[in-house]
Amino acid sequence: MPYRAMPLAGLLLSALALPSAASPCPDWTPAQAQTATASLRQQIDRWDDSYHREGQSLVADELYDQSRARLEHWQSCFPAVAASATDPLRTARGTMAHPIPHTGVEKLADENAVRHWLAGREEVWGQPKIDGVAVTLIYRQGRFQQAISRGDGVRGQDWTRPALLIGAIPKRLPEPRDLLLQGELYWRQDNHIQARAGSLNARSQVAGLLARNQLDAGQAGQIGLFVWDWPQGPSTLEQRMAGLKALGFPHSSEYSQPIATLAEARRWREHWYRAALPFASDGIILRQSQRPPAQRWQAKAPYWIAAWKYPFAQALAVVRKVEFRVGRTGRITPLLELEPIQLDDRQIRRVSVGSLPRWRELDIRPGDQVSISLAGLTIPRLDTVVLRAPERAPVQAPDASAFHALSCWQPLPGCESQFLARLTWLSGKSGLDLPHVGAGTWQKLLDAGLINGLVDWLTLEPAELANITGLGERSIKRLLDSLHSARQQPFHRWLKALGLPPIGNATLENDWAVLAARTTEQWQTQSAIGPGRAAQLSAFFRDPEVLALIEKLRAAGIEGF
Repeated sequence: MPYRAMPLAGLLLSALALPSAASPCPDWTPAQAQTATASLRQQIDRWDDSYHREGQSLVADELYDQSRARLEHWQSCFPAVAASATDPLRTARGTMAHPIPHTGVEKLADENAVRHWLAGREEVWGQPKIDGVAVTLIYRQGRFQQAISRGDGVRGQDWTRPALLIGAIPKRLPEPRDLLLQGELYWRQDNHIQARAGSLNARSQVAGLLARNQLDAGQAGQIGLFVWDWPQGPSTLEQRMAGLKALGFPHSSEYSQPIATLAEARRWREHWYRAALPFASDGIILRQSQRPPAQRWQAKAPYWIAAWKYPFAQALAVVRKVEFRVGRTGRITPLLELEPIQLDDRQIRRVSVGSLPRWRELDIRPGDQVSISLAGLTIPRLDTVVLRAPERAPVQAPDASAFHALSCWQPLPGCESQFLARLTWLSGKSGLDLPHVGAGTWQKLLDAGLINGLVDWLTLEPAELANITGLGERSIKRLLDSLHSARQQPFHRWLKALGLPPIGNATLENDWAVLAARTTEQWQTQSAIGPGRAAQLSAFFRDPEVLALIEKLRAAGIEGF
């Protein structure tokens, strides 16, 4: 079922699966609620108009569905300011009447909803939910006569002219009969695996070409047809599939499977999600074999069809807060704190924007709604801003010029993030590789006021750690044993832990004084060290903060200093 409309029952069920519905109602005044719901409603109206009138999809279907569900959630939270729901298909209505209306489809939120839908039903079949555009095809005496877009389900646009170019639509049937079919025009794919590739904007390509009546022979050859209903056909789906195949429409029988249990529905949903198919799909359709006579059909979700969509590839998240993390080398990474969302089997609360310039370009503020996906199926990734908050909350970004590779050697105000990153690097595998010592451990020591410099921990005593919450006698001993083991680490490892710029294959003597005496020109004579890196090395060995650290290491008896 390809259209953007979602019946209210299906919308409410889908809302249950969305993070917005699982969250408490927003803490808004009536005025704020009015502004926020109006802004989201206007955005959805723009998406509807562009898709149904111009054939252009401005947002991924799953983000659209989540946005409509979020609007319903907000309106349920603030009934005093809720407006009546707009009709997604109000601009889709065309001039051609469908002899048989196109029904909608109820969207089932989860396995419980699927189990409930299947209960007590007989002869249910599953099919991939093709990601294309719906069409009515009319034949007279075996000859193709007319194609009508879905429109609002009652009236659509005349697509006969471009349909005549589409080879996948038979122009003559093997027998001279009148026939009315409902199906999906889709963009052909070569061994398309939905779980890996997503929909690749396949629906929008077909919708745009047909809506704008711009179709050449090459484009027409890329469009396929999946007939999913024969409204006036035989009484059972099995008979209808056999009849369609005989008439030259084989897809229905090729991609239909009997479904009796939730386990079977789950198995075929997973199969079509990961199998190589000739089309994009976004879920599984469950279809009862028998249904009412076609003359009783209406343009709304009937009881005999339902959809169970695939896991979201993209999730809509509300930004709670924008933070800025300064790394060890002074790089600033903006981070978004999100209202928790579920994506695949992961709950996501934070996502990186990547860089300060990208954050400035996107201008993300608290209250904005953003699209999140998983890179490599595991790492949360910010895709884009879907909807901006009507009220633009101020966000103060750090001064990028204040942070660099030689800044923040103490946890002074504004330096907390970079200093913690220095400590974490120092104890990590690239540094001293201290067991049981990570960012959380350093944060506890910092909160307790026990560290004011990068190597202050060398002189920590058990009594100083005794009052730290969460550190018992055994934990204190393990921590001190780990910290004290740093004294046995070799000189070269200490240099890396302190933040020595990368040196490639350059030769390093085991003596700080010898290395510190090298000039920039002498560093440049080393293998693979250019002018820029040579300048960085020279600056490192002459930085006053670094020299102060070296004095502490020398006093502690660390070899090489």
